[in-house]
Amino acid sequence: MNNQKTLFITHAAVIAALYVVLTHVANALGLANYAIQVRFSEALTILPFFTPAAIPGLFIGCIISNITTGCMLLDVIFGSFATLLGALGTYFISHGVKKYSSPDFFCTSKLRTWLCPLPPIVANTIIVPLVLIHVYKIEGTLPYFMLTVFIGEVISCFVLGMLLLFALDKRKDAIFGNN
Repeated sequence: MNNQKTLFITHAAVIAALYVVLTHVANALGLANYAIQVRFSEALTILPFFTPAAIPGLFIGCIISNITTGCMLLDVIFGSFATLLGALGTYFISHGVKKYSSPDFFCTSKLRTWLCPLPPIVANTIIVPLVLIHVYKIEGTLPYFMLTVFIGEVISCFVLGMLLLFALDKRKDAIFGNN
């Protein structure tokens, strides 16, 4: 196996492990489940900005987290799918948009950076409320759950995620290499 593949697998595994640990910390504090979910691990959804290895890492970490925190099977499937969609969206915004659009305001590096947390926020805001209503049978309206999930995701992905992004950006080459 060459060094790039080894590095990719290592990054994915470390990200998955961090996701699991941070989810369990939030779960222990009562923040990882129910209507308003502030999973510290969701801050990691910003990592596709730095490395494509974050995509499988986040997806596998979310699957393991959902299983080990006792989520129902459909939550494991759809919750993990939401994380995967968010990770793919973050990667596409940070790396793919500049390849597919003309040089304009949207393609500025600064704007792309600030848009990176949006895909996981949107994916979870759409998917998680449906899981809460249909899988867990929690009473409430779809707009209510969309609002509460949105609030938790903004805290996790936007506030904590952007803090993480700016903290890691200074050392990105040492941590992630040249991706």
